[in-house]
Amino acid sequence: MKLIAFLIAALAGTAHAADIRPRVKLGVDWGGNPIVVAEFTNGDTETIGAHEGFYLGGGVAILPEGTNLEVDLSVAFKFATIEARNGDIEWTRWPVEALVFYRSPRWRVGGGPVYHLAPTLDGDGVAGDLKVRFKNALGAVLQADWRIYEGLSLGARYTFLRYDAKDPAEPGARSNGWGIAFSYNF
Repeated sequence: MKLIAFLIAALAGTAHAADIRPRVKLGVDWGGNPIVVAEFTNGDTETIGAHEGFYLGGGVAILPEGTNLEVDLSVAFKFATIEARNGDIEWTRWPVEALVFYRSPRWRVGGGPVYHLAPTLDGDGVAGDLKVRFKNALGAVLQADWRIYEGLSLGARYTFLRYDAKDPAEPGARSNGWGIAFSYNF
């Protein structure tokens, strides 16, 4: 959080010399230790990894004039589910990111901190007893994007993160993993 405050303060002095654009982003992540394994009545199993999920979010892209830097501040909703006729399992969290990129005309490369708010594993139906709350988690993201054209990017990313359960009796999980990100600046 101190890094986010530092970035905002550093950019505040140059706000008059920065292009600030709204941004939308979506993506998919995979990997991490298993956070839950569901066993079906036919003997099949399905697993959700701690890093796994789809996300949709938004924020701002800050492009300081006279530099090849771009700062992305965003919040997203990330989820993964296991669905069955007699119950569902849902793994949700709210990633907040402050990424700094070096930009070239066709590429951007960078990274920064990520903070996951309200990580929650919930079940309903036959999985109704499943309710695990995790502590908010601080991690880091490295990302490389192909700038398809000005404002539109498609890239690959790797996240380093660990979740710890609020209840010490519940296990935590390492959430390191890969992802594909798509973003658009207006």
